[in-house]
Amino acid sequence: MTQIFSGIWALLIGIVFIMLGNGMHFTLIGLRGAIEGFSATELAIVASGYFLGFLSGARLTPGMIKRVGHVRVFAALGSFMSAGLIAFPLLTDPILWTVLRILVGFCMSGIYVTAESWLNASATNETRGKVLSAYMIAQTLGIIGAQGLLTFGEAATAGLFIGASILVSISFGPILLSVTPTPAADVTRPMPLRDLFKGSPLGTVGIFLLGTIYATQSGMGAVYGTQVGMSANEISLFIAMLFGGALLLQFPIGWLSDRIDRRKVILGCSVLGAAFCVLGLIDGANVVLLMGAAFLTGGVTTPLYALILAYTNDALDAEDMPAASGGLVLTFGIGAILGPLAAGAAMEYFGPQAFWLVLGVTFVGIAMYSTYRMTQRPAAPVSETDSYLGVLPTASPVTVEAAGAWAVEQGEIDREAET
Repeated sequence: MTQIFSGIWALLIGIVFIMLGNGMHFTLIGLRGAIEGFSATELAIVASGYFLGFLSGARLTPGMIKRVGHVRVFAALGSFMSAGLIAFPLLTDPILWTVLRILVGFCMSGIYVTAESWLNASATNETRGKVLSAYMIAQTLGIIGAQGLLTFGEAATAGLFIGASILVSISFGPILLSVTPTPAADVTRPMPLRDLFKGSPLGTVGIFLLGTIYATQSGMGAVYGTQVGMSANEISLFIAMLFGGALLLQFPIGWLSDRIDRRKVILGCSVLGAAFCVLGLIDGANVVLLMGAAFLTGGVTTPLYALILAYTNDALDAEDMPAASGGLVLTFGIGAILGPLAAGAAMEYFGPQAFWLVLGVTFVGIAMYSTYRMTQRPAAPVSETDSYLGVLPTASPVTVEAAGAWAVEQGEIDREAET
């Protein structure tokens, strides 16, 4: 185990610092936006800007890397992102914030593509599962830790934005000073959405709807917290709960998905997600209840992403999976752009509790469609399915592709061991 991580420790440390800075900025947008008097609709547009930039970065970064190399792209994107974070308290206008969020999202996506290319190049077929799992844990811990850092300052000042910028700037030190190999920059062209839907209707529809859920949670969670009267510390804890649940529920959901029809697990997680949203709807003033609802709702969201990826891999031929990975990331990104917009409009019209309503209805949509698909196609034998591997919704096509390849290889190993 020590040998596995000896070559990637700097990347993991750097990723933790990046997520600390990025996680702070996500929550700060909602906190500072409320102070500036931005409406839910305006903040929804700002939130969607990040995912528009993120999707663009995933598509364009590989070409940038081919032209000028990993190190230059990584350093340039890090510099722009750091500058963008500092600019937020200086340019307190919804339109300018949207532009800044597009910039930060683009840079963050490009950073993921570059870092994950290095990470993938550092792993072998035997170690890739452990490496990707460690990467997921590092990302999640960074996001959760970021919420704790928000308690050391005030959103009304520029201090926390500056702190987020500093953390992002520091993160590049261990990565750029220790990474020596130059990995390949190729990312397979995404599969056309029509072909992706034909190969896996549930995977396509499910990942789109899940994109709206994830973006609503991460982009509008702090906005919801301010509107129901939470304190800044309570909002930070609320966001931490949304991401913390994944650390607890990822393993049991993954274990179960390797043993029964994955559509049933998708259905179960979606029903649970909708039920947990009801907890949030019961009493918006009960902080303990809201924290529990956030922990459980967020806890099924991230595993659902990896679960839908695994199910789609099962439905496709091995040679189609790299292109399908890009198509799934694209579909998820489209949903992520639209999610905050829908939630913001609903919260503007119906009030803050529409946050839970939008999430719950979307979970129900996934549950209903998975139920329908179970009537249209027989279940694949469990012995013929590939292995589950936890992948975060923030993963670039590089990691999704690598995770899919690992799942196929591990599934073959497991089947050979049983014979």
